Amino acid sequence: MTVLEGREPVLEVSGLSVDFGVDRKWVPAAIDVEYTVHRGEVLAIVGESGSGKSVSSMAILDLLPKNARIAGSIKLRGQELRGLSRAKMRELRGNDIAMIFQEPMTALNPVYTIGFQIIETLRLHNTMSPEEARERALELLSLVELPDPVKAFNSYPHQLSGGQRQRAMIAQALSCDPALLIADEPTTALDVTVQAEILDLMRNLRDKLDSAVILITHDMGVVADLSDRILVMRHGRIVERGTAEQIFHEAQHPYTQELLAAVPELGAPEHGSAAAVAAAAGAAAVAGRTDQPILSLQGVSIEYPKRGRVPAFRAVEKADLVVHPGEVVGLVGESGSGKTTIGRAAVGLLPAVEGTLTVAGIDISHASRKTIAQLRRKVGMVFQDPSSSLNPRLPIGESIGEPLYLAGAAKGAELQRRIETLLDQVELPRSYRNRYPHELSGGQKQRVGIARAIALSPDLLVADEPTSALDVSVQATVLDLLQELQTELQFACLFVTHDLAVVDLMADRIVVMQNGRIVEQGTRDEILRNPRDPYTQRLIAAVPVPNPAKQRERRELRRQLLHEG
Repeated sequence: MTVLEGREPVLEVSGLSVDFGVDRKWVPAAIDVEYTVHRGEVLAIVGESGSGKSVSSMAILDLLPKNARIAGSIKLRGQELRGLSRAKMRELRGNDIAMIFQEPMTALNPVYTIGFQIIETLRLHNTMSPEEARERALELLSLVELPDPVKAFNSYPHQLSGGQRQRAMIAQALSCDPALLIADEPTTALDVTVQAEILDLMRNLRDKLDSAVILITHDMGVVADLSDRILVMRHGRIVERGTAEQIFHEAQHPYTQELLAAVPELGAPEHGSAAAVAAAAGAAAVAGRTDQPILSLQGVSIEYPKRGRVPAFRAVEKADLVVHPGEVVGLVGESGSGKTTIGRAAVGLLPAVEGTLTVAGIDISHASRKTIAQLRRKVGMVFQDPSSSLNPRLPIGESIGEPLYLAGAAKGAELQRRIETLLDQVELPRSYRNRYPHELSGGQKQRVGIARAIALSPDLLVADEPTSALDVSVQATVLDLLQELQTELQFACLFVTHDLAVVDLMADRIVVMQNGRIVEQGTRDEILRNPRDPYTQRLIAAVPVPNPAKQRERRELRRQLLHEG
């Protein structure tokens, strides 16, 4: 730290407060925020949604809405930014301060190619010819390690994968060599392997360009991997600050301790010898089971049908998988591996083109609509994004009761009683039944999604990335809730995710997928503690852990595995 403190401070924030005018009242979002970022340093700002971490950073760029009131001082390389004209701030944005947004698909313009957007930024801030800008854009796309810079240059955002879009956005952010880079949740929506690549890239770029970086995130594994210093925010205030080692090993504030305790860690102590013995016993029980599985795939292949000029695409090839009553099976892999496709086929949303797919004793390989309608009563699904899976026009009580009403399972006073029971089960107040989805937090909306999924007491619950969009503490409560409900109701669960630490917490057995094929399956301990397939080994090595020293070791292990691969 002494080396960093001896360097030139790039950003100095003091007494920064942000209030929003709501219903003729000022509601504080950030209160008396104070910090300094030096050249070549990564400062991580962590906290839950609503803690003020993004708001305080948006104030630096003057990108807050009109109902915001900002007070305090923001200095970039000694120059006061507060009070600058709009034209001057536009000049600074992109040129001196750049931002990497959480979701590249919404941050990039869908109607222009990646190359056009980078050239536009370059020519807006620099005097250069179109040809010079094109050369510089291709150089930047090479710098962010895109496999084919020319192809990426000529592609539209939707033609790139999530990781490639994020790299393209980083290239655009770096186009004018900014002194300060603000990265707002840059890896939240990415798979663990892509996330590891983006973190490696950001670390390399930090070393090459010597820029100051502010990393805004709730992922403590990412913080351990990348940060030099950490600020912990809660309710708009900084509650703790220190080096990465100090925060992870000697956290003083109770909130920081709670935040760290909520992080599901791969190979955490609770999965020790006792758990290993229990897992081994569970594995032996599964091996000897003679009861009929709730979900069975035998040589199943699944295709997305031909649409216009787009040919049919085979997403899953000859998959064999079983889920027994009361069992939780984790289905893991990167985006495009076919795991969500299997989840959708299990609830009757996609047909199997080969093999036999059986759910709760019903063969749905080539099922009629009538058979699928019967199946719907036996399966439930929890979706990744609760906001888009709930009808915004219906109060949550009606959303929860809709499956019961449509199935003819309850109506009138009985339906209202069942809705109240379901709200109790997912630990939401009964008074919330008249609220609309936009009036609930992300974690509360996911609880509503779970209540809907279990409304008809399903034999099988398919959970598709149910916690990937949530804060760590909210994620912990949702996972605890799912575990309690599964123990109480004893439904079988297919848990689809790319977060191996969550699978470690939830699953009895794990199935690993790559490029539409199942490459390995076994008990939780067999897969996570003693993986045999090289792909599984790389997948596990890519998971960041909330411990700076361990994370450095894992980074070296991953490099070694990639080199061997």
